[in-house]
Amino acid sequence: MISLRKLSILAILPLFTGVVSAKDYTEIRFGVDANYAPFESKSPDGNLVGFDIELGNAICAELKAECKWVESDFDGLIPGLRANKFDGVLSSMTVTPAREKAVDFTDELFSGPTSYVYKKGSGLSADVNALKGKRVGYFQGSIQEGYAKAVLKKAGVKVQSYQNQNQVYYDLVSGRLDASIQDTLQAKAGFLSSPQGAGYEMSEQVESELLPSKTAIAVVKGNDDLKAQLNKAIKAIHENGTYAKLQSKYFGDLNLYSGK
Repeated sequence: MISLRKLSILAILPLFTGVVSAKDYTEIRFGVDANYAPFESKSPDGNLVGFDIELGNAICAELKAECKWVESDFDGLIPGLRANKFDGVLSSMTVTPAREKAVDFTDELFSGPTSYVYKKGSGLSADVNALKGKRVGYFQGSIQEGYAKAVLKKAGVKVQSYQNQNQVYYDLVSGRLDASIQDTLQAKAGFLSSPQGAGYEMSEQVESELLPSKTAIAVVKGNDDLKAQLNKAIKAIHENGTYAKLQSKYFGDLNLYSGK
């Protein structure tokens, strides 16, 4: 028979368990692929810069934690997270059903649709038929890769993967590609705003269930404590105006947040 004393201890145990399991993060390690300006890239002096970097630093500041950035190729970010190389992935990562099977995601950071970039006057468009026989490049590991393989390749488009987005643009400018498919915001505020993008234009947005737009921070599955703290910080930077200030700094009047 269980005594009343033991029953009392068992009754309050969940309360103590909840307190003990809570963790104060004095350091948060974010995995990032620094090849996706203006979201994440390196300045000439080697420092990490960009919208995601400043968002991450603001989130850490809200949690009174030190931000530590750990660089990785994009397709190695989720494996690295699951191997405990970092605590979260903050690198313009779109939330997809496949990724949700491997990791958990915070609330939305921003919403990023997809578009093509090609030379002005090329006659190309977001119509798959207009791209038949053309060469289209995409960033390996991105949601655009899945779309390129499932839709473009089957329609007779010649698709090519690249290790990072900068390599895609390099081959686009050199003439080895006819078009690039990537995040609309990245193209508009990055490549098309640079001198090398002066002779290029962007298509209308590509609509497909294979191209979701919600972007968030990935955390290890089941790490509800860190997820809750990050969500709290994300809410705070919206409420105190930090998010709006950074959005304006990098994207002007563009509204990146859908509120989902």
